[in-house]
Amino acid sequence: MTPTGKAHPTIERDVTEELARHLLRTQHADLADLPLVRVGTGWDNVLWRLGDDLALRLPVRASSAPLVAYEHAALPVLAPRLPVDVPVPVRAGHPDDRYPWPWSVVPWFDGRPAYAQPVAERSAWAEDLAAVLVALHRPAPPDAPPNAVRGVPIAPRRPALVERLDRLALPEVDRVLARFDDLAAAPDHTGPAVWVHGDPHPANVLVARGRLRAVIDWGDVTSGDPASDLATAWLTFDADGRAAFRARVDAGARWDEATWRRAQAWALHFSVVLGMHPVEYPHLAEIGRHGLAQALDG
Repeated sequence: MTPTGKAHPTIERDVTEELARHLLRTQHADLADLPLVRVGTGWDNVLWRLGDDLALRLPVRASSAPLVAYEHAALPVLAPRLPVDVPVPVRAGHPDDRYPWPWSVVPWFDGRPAYAQPVAERSAWAEDLAAVLVALHRPAPPDAPPNAVRGVPIAPRRPALVERLDRLALPEVDRVLARFDDLAAAPDHTGPAVWVHGDPHPANVLVARGRLRAVIDWGDVTSGDPASDLATAWLTFDADGRAAFRARVDAGARWDEATWRRAQAWALHFSVVLGMHPVEYPHLAEIGRHGLAQALDG
């Protein structure tokens, strides 16, 4: 995938160390003198490590602000049922005259994102990630956070896929669309709407000492079809890891073949999305390259 020249998602409000300390001093004064180390800026949030055990997550654009509320609502409910650590917010931050959106203080988990681990080594925890999704994918209440682009039917995403493919110099365009059309023709999900993480790709999975450590970034949490989460089988693993992942999911959830076909279609879609800004987010583009190859061939 090659650069398109199109700007990466707009950072509407960055958070400097001075601003982060201002927010802490005025809202959580007992934390204001802890060391602050900037970790980085993702699509939606800037992350500052706070002392040894905490972190600040602050939206960088208005469209990301509602995701904070979704995490605050859903994670305390979900965390007790999940067999892995998740960043349940420990403090809530509020807008003020210098920063316009809600924000969070969350636990800091030692580990590295899964994308930094060689793909072949990820098979060691493929069953563990599958167990997390089996535990997560249970019927959700009607007031689960809404999300128009996760947990929904995949076939209507085709125009967005075509638009993105038009902006990328991919030699596989025809093959991607043909494969997508075949997979997305699978019947839609007709069972209960289940809890959905929304984005369990390798940048949102942490590993430590070669094992699964935590699943983070729950801003896209919602309810619906689990297929969009199961796309991680192609985004995260190779064929061996994917086989272990699917075997564990099938043992615990027994989703039908149509669900897995929709999941593979989602993997194609997500792979293209992740590749849209290779200069600004090279690690996401690499996840996209890997996922595309796996979803086309697997």
